[in-house]
Amino acid sequence: CVSFVIFSVSGGLGDTQFSFRLRQAGGQRTTHYEDDGEYNREAPLTLQRESAHYFGYVYFRQVKDSSMKRGYFQKSLVLVSRLPYVNLFQSLLQLIAPEYFDKLEPCLEAVCNEIDQWPPPVPGQTLNLPVMGVVIQVLLADGLCFQPVLIHIQMLWELMLLGEPIVVMAPSPTVSSEMVLALTSCLAPLRYCCDYRPYFTIHDSEFKEYTTRTQAPPNIVVGVTNPFFIKTLQHWPHILRVGELRMSGGQRFVSNFCFFPGFVLFFFNLGIYTSYKTFLHKDKTLIKRLLKGIQRKRPSEVQSALLRRHLLELTQSFIIPLRTGGNPPQIRPFRQEDFMKTLEHAGPQLTCVLKGDWLGLYRRFFKSPNFDGWYRQRHKEMTQKLEALHLEAICEANIVAWMKDKSEVEIVDLVLKLREKLVTRCQHLPVKEETLRRVGLYIETIIGSLPEDLQAVLHHH
Repeated sequence: CVSFVIFSVSGGLGDTQFSFRLRQAGGQRTTHYEDDGEYNREAPLTLQRESAHYFGYVYFRQVKDSSMKRGYFQKSLVLVSRLPYVNLFQSLLQLIAPEYFDKLEPCLEAVCNEIDQWPPPVPGQTLNLPVMGVVIQVLLADGLCFQPVLIHIQMLWELMLLGEPIVVMAPSPTVSSEMVLALTSCLAPLRYCCDYRPYFTIHDSEFKEYTTRTQAPPNIVVGVTNPFFIKTLQHWPHILRVGELRMSGGQRFVSNFCFFPGFVLFFFNLGIYTSYKTFLHKDKTLIKRLLKGIQRKRPSEVQSALLRRHLLELTQSFIIPLRTGGNPPQIRPFRQEDFMKTLEHAGPQLTCVLKGDWLGLYRRFFKSPNFDGWYRQRHKEMTQKLEALHLEAICEANIVAWMKDKSEVEIVDLVLKLREKLVTRCQHLPVKEETLRRVGLYIETIIGSLPEDLQAVLHHH
């Protein structure tokens, strides 16, 4: 059961949308979808399905109503999913929630029946999803909303890369969740492997864990709106304060203050509060270009594209030396010092104009959860590649000639191993269908050469 009555320093009425993320309760069985492996292999890292967390998408309405006990109508519609489709699900709620608040359960039941008929998501394909008489065309894209903190973008990228604990203090759940999600997506195509909570409240089960002073804050980004967190989270090393007002036409701009009874100074000084010193220098040319774009009212899509391209190139410049340093497909232990020696001639300076202490940044990165996650994913990819190459080599081999001097035990062992490799198809190895078909024929050929009693056992098995 999920109940939401939000805390917002703006104190406004009307409709509010935001998102949150919560950990699956311990001891519960994780639901596995048959297409998880294939979907996650094809989908961008920022859009992959998670098995240990749920995403919640909220549409909250608060309006004056004299017929209600407290004088207000307050209700939330929450969509829970393992998929991080922020834009899709928020657009869906914009259609469903207003109708639901008027007609309640009958409307929701009809919508659920329609959603049950939707096809599974396929990366790289556009889906047309009918609901409530309209068709939603799916564009699986996540946006960036860094305009309020452009001058700090270099520092924020480094903090996210290193998996540092960050508190985002915002005036509303919408701003909070947007900023946290933007931060987690700024490392693409590198996966952000730490925890994050787009909207965190005092009622969350991890409240004591995150506010305790007896241990260092965990590697997580949390978004909050309640001024209570100013004191309880003041020991966190990095605090990002953002605020916004809306001008006519819905355009946003940064506010230097936000009035709230008793908490006038909550967002008086916006910016990032930290003692962290960046390893890399700022790209002043980029910042000037983006700030000039704001002054000239350049379309937000263009601004976003410029910033996204910069962050993408920065992350790729950081990752490329790591990929070449591993010498795939040979899987060998990663040695930091050997890697450091390669940076002088094959480092990020070849593809990135930013100057600074790249070696120091790599050394800190190697201690972060993001490096551990990257290395595990890279090792998995290389292992799967070797398995695929092995299957292809088997298809090219003369199995009949190989069996001539082999005992029945060795032949049966080969059959079992080949079958095990075919089962890995469920793990969606990068193997062609033709290769899998040929391996299946090889297994049948091998079994056919064995005595009938063994054939019966293997066919039954």
